[in-house]
Amino acid sequence: MSGNIARRRFLGYSAASAAAVMLGTGAWSTNAARAAVFAGTPFTLGVASGDPSPDGAVLWTRLAPDPLAADGLGGVAGTAPIAVEYEVAEDSAFTVVVQRGTVHATRELGWSVHPEISGLRPWRLYWYRFRSGGHISQAGKFKTAPAANTMALQLRFAFASCASYEGGRYTAYYYLAKEDIDLVVFLGDYIYEYGVTSTAHHYDIPLPSYMAAKCTDLARFRLQYALHKLDPNLRNAHANAAWIMTYDDHEVEDGFAADLSKYGTDPAVFRQMRAEAYQAMYENLPLRQSQVPSGPSIGIHRRLQYGLLADFTMLDTRQYRTDQPVCSTPACPERFDPGATMLGAAQKQWLMDGLTTSQARWKIVGNQLPMAETDRDDTAAKVVWTDPWDGYVAERNAILGQARTAGVKNLVVVTGDRHTNYVMDLETTYENTRGVKVGTEFVGTAISTMGDRDPAAMAAIAATYRRANPHMKWCDMLHGYSRVTVTAAQLTNEFRTVPYIEVTGGRVSTKATFVVQHGVPGAQAASV
Repeated sequence: MSGNIARRRFLGYSAASAAAVMLGTGAWSTNAARAAVFAGTPFTLGVASGDPSPDGAVLWTRLAPDPLAADGLGGVAGTAPIAVEYEVAEDSAFTVVVQRGTVHATRELGWSVHPEISGLRPWRLYWYRFRSGGHISQAGKFKTAPAANTMALQLRFAFASCASYEGGRYTAYYYLAKEDIDLVVFLGDYIYEYGVTSTAHHYDIPLPSYMAAKCTDLARFRLQYALHKLDPNLRNAHANAAWIMTYDDHEVEDGFAADLSKYGTDPAVFRQMRAEAYQAMYENLPLRQSQVPSGPSIGIHRRLQYGLLADFTMLDTRQYRTDQPVCSTPACPERFDPGATMLGAAQKQWLMDGLTTSQARWKIVGNQLPMAETDRDDTAAKVVWTDPWDGYVAERNAILGQARTAGVKNLVVVTGDRHTNYVMDLETTYENTRGVKVGTEFVGTAISTMGDRDPAAMAAIAATYRRANPHMKWCDMLHGYSRVTVTAAQLTNEFRTVPYIEVTGGRVSTKATFVVQHGVPGAQAASV
């Protein structure tokens, strides 16, 4: 099925009915459209909300009474659309319901729905839930964004990335679901495309043999999302707050660059695989209608306003990039190629224009791979990975150089991918002499990858990185997420980590706290 067909079906079936404001009843409308009958709950994959605006958000659920059914369609039979009701309330008991509506889940979109809610009050907490076939979903909550041209006193968000199902337990998601935050910024690798052979780190879920195959088509990608969402910690983390999401490579294939697979797959075959990966990604995440993919293309880069306090610029560093450089010598002159790009020309210009014209106090960029240089060798040699921005030095220098020239203040880049926590200064160059400091990068660790790590080995690697990178303020390799508090005066990042993920019982703690002061690029360790 092409992305254009998916878009037409989406537009045809997802328009919400006019929702009457019903106060104090907490009851479902008796005039709601009839839904299919399910033997068990169809809401096994939970609920989610995303991309808040001052008057609403997008809601999400997917009908899947048998989530690991081999065809990837969640055990939903037939082809006719299924009515799914939703309601939004001002309280968790749903006694003050402010909106109701009906959307239709379709086979073409994997029986998912994405109703876009509007007409709500700015900077206010709301609860939501779904009903279909006589079953009611768990409730979720989200907070709308502040009104335009207003400065909120405080914004609290978490950022996270990299949740390998076989890599370990979702202990970090367990604690993320308990945080008192306004939103979550997710920076990529929500799933890993590899075959799964064990559920030992999660729950005793019977695992069909076909889950051992790598994800290469729509059905298998749908199954991978379903498996991840069967973990209640992930479901509860979605229910706790709205998520703003982008993706990295593992939602499609490790290390891909535009139409190029690092495994040498024919580009036409790979584009088809990417189209089906994007389709499954849309079906399973709280993304708006504007993110419905069209074949192998998806418009995921976007900017979200939080009044005058902050804006969030979410990047796509995979779909438009040139291939990663292959180094001919240890010095790797290829990474300085002026024609190399992570973003593509249009997205690069959009990013630079946005940074230089933003009226927000804090310019927060959601970025998939480390932007600041990461030298892995503390001798005179320089050893870097070329998949991140270190492989695209000219573009990085152009972006950060323009930020300096334009006088951009309070640039903070939050980044995923590395499975490690870093605090780094963003500088106009990292070659020969140090450049001018123009911003701050917080690289967040993984939710779960590669199991537990040896503390002594981690400490040795972190020490090497600190010696090799004078712009790096701190480094740590435990699993977890970051919790960020933003005010007009400062941005504070708390690195929340868990000591182990291979068995239960690890408790979250704040491993380190760093503060960026308004008008002063670079982070400093918080005083205790």
